[in-house]
Amino acid sequence: MVFENSMLKYRNIKTQIDGITFDSKKEAKRYSELKILQSANAIDNLELQPEFHLYVNGTKVCKYVADFRYFNIATQEWIVEDVKSPASKTPVYRLKKKILANQLQPV
Repeated sequence: MVFENSMLKYRNIKTQIDGITFDSKKEAKRYSELKILQSANAIDNLELQPEFHLYVNGTKVCKYVADFRYFNIATQEWIVEDVKSPASKTPVYRLKKKILANQLQPV
């Protein structure tokens, strides 16, 4: 289901699949692809909108909400994904992504 009157600031169109409303058609499409991968046992533990608390020098500075997180069975790695258009990759998004990547790297 597509909500045509629901244009947002990046011209995305809210789209519903499996009773879940996604912020864009692109995000809904990626969800469908991930569901297929999960049913083929290529990925496991698919999560929608996982939250991460971001810390700098031990102090919590903000929260980051990704679109998806799942476990890739072939590589034995957790994957965090965001579905973004070039316009929605704001400076704040890029900064949060860098902080998250730094926190997720093994020490």
